[in-house]
Parts: sequence; C-alpha cells; structure tokens
Amino acid sequence: MSQSTKYFIDSSPMTRLQYSTIGICFLMNIFDGMDVLIISYCAPAISNSWNIGPEALGVVFSAGLAGMALGALFLAPYSDSFGRKKIILLSALLMGVSMFLTGYSESVNQLITLRFLSGIGIGSMLASTAALTSEYTPNKSKDFWVSFVISGYPVGAVISGYISVLVIPSSGWQMMFIIAGIASLLTIPLIYYFLSESIEFYIRKQPKKALENVNKIFIKMNLNVLKELPIKKIFPKGIAVKQLLSKKYKVSTFQLWSALFFAFGCLYFLISWIPKLATNAGLSIELAIYAGTVFNIGAFFGIILQGYYSSKIGLKRTISIFFLIAALLMAVFKIFIGSDWLLIVFGFLGFFIQGGFVGLYAVAARLYPTEYRTTGIGWAIGAGRLGGVLGPLAGGVMIGMGLSMSINFMIFAIPALLSAIFTYFISSKEVS
Repeated sequence: MSQSTKYFIDSSPMTRLQYSTIGICFLMNIFDGMDVLIISYCAPAISNSWNIGPEALGVVFSAGLAGMALGALFLAPYSDSFGRKKIILLSALLMGVSMFLTGYSESVNQLITLRFLSGIGIGSMLASTAALTSEYTPNKSKDFWVSFVISGYPVGAVISGYISVLVIPSSGWQMMFIIAGIASLLTIPLIYYFLSESIEFYIRKQPKKALENVNKIFIKMNLNVLKELPIKKIFPKGIAVKQLLSKKYKVSTFQLWSALFFAFGCLYFLISWIPKLATNAGLSIELAIYAGTVFNIGAFFGIILQGYYSSKIGLKRTISIFFLIAALLMAVFKIFIGSDWLLIVFGFLGFFIQGGFVGLYAVAARLYPTEYRTTGIGWAIGAGRLGGVLGPLAGGVMIGMGLSMSINFMIFAIPALLSAIFTYFISSKEVS
C-alpha cells in the first residue's frame, strides 16, 4: 500500500467502507463457527442413530480439522496472488455445498469426506478474512479489529447451539447441516456485491482495471484518486512461503506455529468433546448442548476483551495470561464437576482459551508484511491445525479408554500451558 494511503488509514476516523468490510468478514466467521461446531452438537445424536463409538467420531472431527489445515496452507495463500475477495467467495461456495450435502450422508465415510471438504473452505475463510481486516484497519486498533472479526466464530457456534436444541430433537441432526449449507450459500451474493477487495492487493499485483478499482475505493474512503499506480514490484515465484522461514522470520515463525499447535490441540479437544463428555457425565443431550453454547458465549467476550487489553498492555503478555488461566481452570476442573458452577466454568474456559487463541491470529497479521500476509496467516493456522487434528483424535482414544472428564481436562491443560510459554517468548519486534 502507498505510504499516503497507509497514513490515511492510520490517522483518520474509520469510514463506512471499512466498517462494512469488517462487518462482512465478521459475518463470514459466524458461518465458519456454525459450520465447525455443528458436528460437535450433532455428535451425540449421530452416535445414537448410527451406533458409532467415540473413536469413529474422533476421526470425523479430525477430518474436518485436517481439511481446515489444508485450506489454510494451500487455498488461503492464493488470495495473495488472486485477491482476498475471490478466495473468500470460493471458500463460501465450498462450505455451503459440502455442508448441504452432509445432511444427506448415509455412512461414516461420506460424513468424513464431506467434513474434510467443508474444512478446506473454513480454513481458507479464516485466514483470508483476518488478512483483509488487518489491511483495512488502523495500526493502533488492528489487534482489536482482527480479534473482533474472528469473534464471529464463537458467535456462530452459539447460534448453531441454540438452533441445534430446537432442530435436532424434532427434525434430526441431518436438518442442521441442510440449514447451515443453505445459509452459507446465501452469503455469496453479499460477498460479491458488497465486500471490497484489498487495496494492497490491487497496488501490489496490479491486475486488469486495478487503477480504476483502487480509485473507486479511494472515493468511498474520501481519498484523492491516483493518476497512476506505483511501480509494480516483482517478487520471485514461491517467495512467500520461503520468506516465512527466512533468517528474519524463522525463529518467530516457529514460535508462533508451536503456540498455535498446542492451542489448537487444546481448543479443538474442548469444542469437539464438551457435549459428548457432558452427556457421559450424566447431563441430558439438551444440557450438553448448552454446555457447548456457554463455552462459546464466554469465548465471544474473551476475544473482545483480549483485543482490548492487547492494545493496552501488549499482545504477547495478554495472550500468555489468558492461556495460563485456562490451563489452571482445566487442571482443577475436577472440583467443579457435579456443582452448580459447572456451566459457569465452561463459560470461563471459553473466555480464556479462545481469547488467547484468537490473539494468535492478530500476532500473525502483525508479524508478516502484506506481500505474504495471508500466506503467513494461512501457514500458521495450518501448522496449528495439525494440533487441532491430534487433539480430538487423542480425546477419542482417551474417552474410549474410560478416562474421566476431569482426567482428560488435566491432560489437556499441558498444551494450554505450553501455548502460554511459546507466545510470551515470540521474538519479533513487530509484535508487542
């Protein structure tokens, strides 16, 4: 982005175009959250109707997460070459079609395949919306806005939780996927007509009509139009991924990837298995769904407050504190089982683990420059999602072995603690 444009965004009040871009990115992450969490809300019903055990469900959970890893690693980086908007459109289409077809699954293998495909769209959507948001927001509030956009994820999880309580008992778990698929497809016209492409992408890549499109955005942002674009910089093919591991970024990249690996493992164990573990602990399916819903209500407020405190005391310190408190709550979870505090503790767990987790997206957005920002975010998410794949799988094995909820939580407190440590020691000067 030109220095004058960057200065304008950093020093001027936000415009309607910037808010609309943030709003659409927030909405798409709501659908991301719905699409991811529906499977965990439906898990008890799927288990009962198909008579499958926790090990098979663990494979279903992990198939979606494996798809998210591949989407973040290999689809999202194309937004650096073809534009954020095109990849967001493609991701929405992939999510909608695969979710809709999941409602007509007739076997576990079909369910695994379709969860994998929807995961590709979800993983790409998260990275692309985070990058686009970081490029349209002022430097001083960038951490807050990136966190705010990703907070759509638990909002979607809460919405799908409430709908699940109403739909699953009366219409079956298949209807949940059909509803989610149709809703995701309905966002495609909204993205096409109202989402603005990245200014940085137009100036850096200079596709056809780049100057015309940049000036249309400038007019909406009350900027003076350009007579010509800056000289186009040529970047060697494949430089984006190589730069993540260059001397300047290598240590910080591995620290970020490690923090996300352990955070994903812990988080996706929790969001995948909380409803099932709650039913194992004696709660009804309805109350088990509410447990997952409360977890995600806490997550929304945790993400917002994490973004606020990160702008005050620094990203690394805030995220580390959030992960440390989450680890402590998980380690002592046993004392709350059977008490009236149980649902409240689920809310606090969501507050701290997801608040810290989403902060790592803001770290990735700050760590890498625009030339390979989505690639940097995507590869960080992809590396982290390897932990997300292992977390539910390990949880399925341990639950199948008969380990209690409190023992499982105590084991998964360790990854939360490791995430805190790796985050605190991220060495980049770009991250406070």
